[in-house]
Amino acid sequence: MADGETEARDETDEEQADRRYDELLQELRVAQTGVQFLFAFLLTLAFTQRFSQINDFQLTVYVGSLIATAVASALLIGPVPLHRILFRRGLKPRLVRGADIMARAGLAVLLVAVNGAVLLILDVVLSGALPFILSGAVTLWFIVVWYVVPLTARERPK
Repeated sequence: MADGETEARDETDEEQADRRYDELLQELRVAQTGVQFLFAFLLTLAFTQRFSQINDFQLTVYVGSLIATAVASALLIGPVPLHRILFRRGLKPRLVRGADIMARAGLAVLLVAVNGAVLLILDVVLSGALPFILSGAVTLWFIVVWYVVPLTARERPK
């Protein structure tokens, strides 16, 4: 597929790597904004008056979500230092592969972080099994939108 893609676009390997990296950076801008908002929310949450009233389960979910958000931030921002370190070394294809791995992992961890935050908030405002049902539904929705739909579209014939 890579050769067919290069031929179809009449690109050299270096031009293809440049384009792929530019496309990846555009995608990361969207993800980075989301992770920044979530991280800011979680960081400030611990300093609110009501935070001292959360139970042990909620504290565990909070800490897990906070750590997952930090890991997602590192992974989604990771292509920047990777680029700085590999810059002008003729390693653009390696850069694109590494940045792609970081982006995929960052999105997976971001899914965990977002849904942990959703569970935390729902558990604070609702009771019983409803927070788990709703956060499970949200998690399922993310999986469908982020993974099932793209994978289905990728497998369809042109």
